[in-house]
Amino acid sequence: MKQVRDVVRLHSDMGLSIRKIQGATGVARSTVGDYIQRYKELGLSLEQIDALDDDELRLQFFPELSSVVVSRKALPDMNYIHQELKRRKKTKVTLYLLWEEYKESNPDGYQYTQFRVHYRRFKQKLNPSMRQTHLAGEKLFVDYSGLTMPIHNQRTGEVDYAQIFVAVLGASGYTFVHATHSQKQEDFIYSHVMCYNFLGGVPRVVVPDNLKSAIISNNKNGIVINESYADLNKHYGVMIEPARPRKPKDKPKAEQGVQAIQRYILARFRHHKFFSVDELNDAISELLDRYNNKVIKHLQKSRIDLFKEVDAPYLNPLPMNSYVYKAFKIARVNQDYHITLEKCHYSVPFKYVKEEVELRYSTQSVYIYHKHKLIATHPRLRRIGETSTLHEHMPSEHQYVHEKMNPERLRSWAKNIGEYSTVFVEDAFAEVEHKPQAYRKVSAVLSLAKLYGNTELELALMYAVQMRTITTKSIRSILDKKLYLSKSANNTESKQQSLFNDHTNIRGADEYK
Repeated sequence: MKQVRDVVRLHSDMGLSIRKIQGATGVARSTVGDYIQRYKELGLSLEQIDALDDDELRLQFFPELSSVVVSRKALPDMNYIHQELKRRKKTKVTLYLLWEEYKESNPDGYQYTQFRVHYRRFKQKLNPSMRQTHLAGEKLFVDYSGLTMPIHNQRTGEVDYAQIFVAVLGASGYTFVHATHSQKQEDFIYSHVMCYNFLGGVPRVVVPDNLKSAIISNNKNGIVINESYADLNKHYGVMIEPARPRKPKDKPKAEQGVQAIQRYILARFRHHKFFSVDELNDAISELLDRYNNKVIKHLQKSRIDLFKEVDAPYLNPLPMNSYVYKAFKIARVNQDYHITLEKCHYSVPFKYVKEEVELRYSTQSVYIYHKHKLIATHPRLRRIGETSTLHEHMPSEHQYVHEKMNPERLRSWAKNIGEYSTVFVEDAFAEVEHKPQAYRKVSAVLSLAKLYGNTELELALMYAVQMRTITTKSIRSILDKKLYLSKSANNTESKQQSLFNDHTNIRGADEYK
């Protein structure tokens, strides 16, 4: 209908002849004459014609063509057909079967080919793609590339595969790429921290996929966000809007970015062998700069130009400190007012015994909360069985025992009894990784001097070493039965001294002077 409007305008506004209108529009003279004649017969003004859409104008100018012959064939119920096909996993129904049922009730209806055409047209209208408009500095789309990169271990020859994290800003398309050992939570969060530092600011919204490191569940019951991921974005003041499961159109920028990075960067590494993730990241960084600086033909600007112009001014500033990864765990305080984390033990104030607490821990520290209140902080322990106990967490009677039972006090106590007691204490400390683990045993043995006397305990310890039995129960039995007075153990004082000094486990009292 554009030609009709052009002919009418040139004739009415400019008063051109049919010949000149033909030259200006390329429409045949006979057709120009026909359009002008119909225009005069209608008696419509240009304003009225401009107010009509093409269908209405066609009806006015060509009423003979508008009498469309309406098919008498009954149209299939497309809603019913679509719902039946949605259930085909359970019912095994097919489109052909539905057509046969349609034909049974409508013998003069459409044949199978036209039936399929009508259904295809109906289905295309169900889920039209919405073009997304991205506001400056608003959204960051993140995803992992399905394509991984092999990392070769030079020592063992084994091959691991690095995961490729991709983040794309919605408005400018400015892209960040980072390789990590895995898609686990700690690596996923570390990639975000690196990304925000790369951008020099943070967006208002991040749109991740539904991997477990970010989203625990995303369904009709609501969205459950991983605690560590939520803590990361709380630190940076970013909202989380995960894409719907199996809906790639929710994050088109990420999908396009991943595809572009696979083709522009990862494909170039197909003949290159990497021996570490750091080496891979160095190579990615160089090509990423080239990718972001590449001019987009239809815009005549690069992604970095668009970023500086569109996104960068609207990003929120970075916080003073970078985020430190923290994991979360719920634990119950044991009877000894300690909680256990990865086979290491940390104290809390004794009044919280049997209470449920929340642990927030990083690679360096462990923070313990009760009802959202911080009640204890410890350095992170690494060796299995290690214990971190703060003096102020103990009950008063335990504090007294703790003050009494420390290495220096126990050594001084043993020295006052005799040289064999000193040797026994040092050997007891050497047997354990953590000295407090030996406190109870050492204290129990040294306390026997109060019952039996210093000399008897010294002789009993000498005999116990000779017999290679130095448990508390054995030493008490030696004292009770006075086994150190037997012929085998007490021929002469010189023999005892010789026997003691020749034993492989004894270094002598001089060792500790």
